[in-house]
Amino acid sequence: MTQTKDATADTQGHTQDVELIRDYKVSVDRLWVALTDPAEVAQWFGPEGVDIVECHMTFGQRGPWFCKMVGRESGKTFHVSGEITHIRPPRGGTEASTGFTWAWHDDDTGARGAESHVIFEVSHHGNGARFRLIHRELPSVDAAQQHTQGWLSTLRKFDDFITT
Repeated sequence: MTQTKDATADTQGHTQDVELIRDYKVSVDRLWVALTDPAEVAQWFGPEGVDIVECHMTFGQRGPWFCKMVGRESGKTFHVSGEITHIRPPRGGTEASTGFTWAWHDDDTGARGAESHVIFEVSHHGNGARFRLIHRELPSVDAAQQHTQGWLSTLRKFDDFITT
């Protein structure tokens, strides 16, 4: 497995992007299922130390999604939601992608915060498949750093899931 991360500002300096790359010794089709099938996503999604208590996400199908997570130690509840904006399943085992909007909800009011966009890309690479996670349009460097840490923690869970 390899890992790359990059947080960069857009040309106006207003938003931040994060990119993480992982290589796995699995087929493109297998990686796609792990990233889009609700039963499989429920097994790895969310940072370490957080339990998913309610989740409606089918990253292989357009429409709304949401997830409710609770911190094991803190008991703090986190809500995140969005809209799945595109799906391009693998054709012939070569490449695929799905994209969705992302926004955290305010703890007190439940209102959705700043919306950003996430893309999961899958492609053939070497003797396996590459997973490229792109999180675009984050509102600040601080938000990009926090999301990078959250995604890295989530990807550690995904690494364990996909290699077992």
